[in-house]
Amino acid sequence: MAAEPSQTWHAQEPTRPALHHLAERAGALEQLDGGAERVSAGVRQALGGGPLKDALSGTWLGHALHPLLSDVPIGTWTSATLLDLFGGRGTEKAADRLIAVGVAAALPTAASGLSDWADTTLTSAPVRRIGLVHAAANTASLALYGLSWAARKRGRRRTGVALGLAGAGTLAVGGHLGGHLSYSRGVGVDQTAFEYGPEDWTPALADAALGEGEAKTVDVADVTVMVTRREGRVYALRDRCSHRGGPLHEGTLEDGCIICPWHASAFRLEDGSVERGPAVAPQPAYDVRVREGSIEVRVRGGG
Repeated sequence: MAAEPSQTWHAQEPTRPALHHLAERAGALEQLDGGAERVSAGVRQALGGGPLKDALSGTWLGHALHPLLSDVPIGTWTSATLLDLFGGRGTEKAADRLIAVGVAAALPTAASGLSDWADTTLTSAPVRRIGLVHAAANTASLALYGLSWAARKRGRRRTGVALGLAGAGTLAVGGHLGGHLSYSRGVGVDQTAFEYGPEDWTPALADAALGEGEAKTVDVADVTVMVTRREGRVYALRDRCSHRGGPLHEGTLEDGCIICPWHASAFRLEDGSVERGPAVAPQPAYDVRVREGSIEVRVRGGG
């Protein structure tokens, strides 16, 4: 009896909004790579690692600083545009002041955004390219609103309003790309947010297989866990760095911390707390026990 022919069905690309595809087209522009890498290398060299980098990253805040700061120029410039269009002569001074506040706030906002973007350039070419276009659109917005404010101060109100409207257009482009980077590409979010682990004690590896100062990985309950031994005690953390997903087991042990090999974030072995950024979210840590020659782990405070 002849065998039935095999059948294969290939999944089709899902339908996406047109604006999503436009953002992804920016991510496909390989011509941007040279300039993007030069800019990001300069940012990394200028910031290095330390208090300034941590401050711009939002390590002290517990989440990325850039989205919080971006609310100020977006809010003030949008409000100024609405006053220009619908406010009348009595709101002209208010619109001018809002634009000035937005220009001043755009500088630290840009610095925090550049800091975040520079951390993505080593791991994702599309993100690097989209981020560069995002930065270019926001720079254009800053320039246009700055020129708008200058024209208003010189009494050229119509020119100032026209420049402000142009700035609103580039601001919309930059805002869309920024949202795409965060919500479609995961920039600035906790990379471990949707990974959990075993709630009950689960064998990870043999106790004899882990030497002092070693770091090994094991898949437990569909999560990759880094297990390490320091001064006789065994620790277990999620291996995927909460910052940009770096493999912690490839890092170095230093003063009770594991140092991520990608961006040098330092997490305490005992509880996963961030000792040094640019990471903003703690690294998930697991309860550990050695039982009958086996290292077992479970989520903190599990059953």
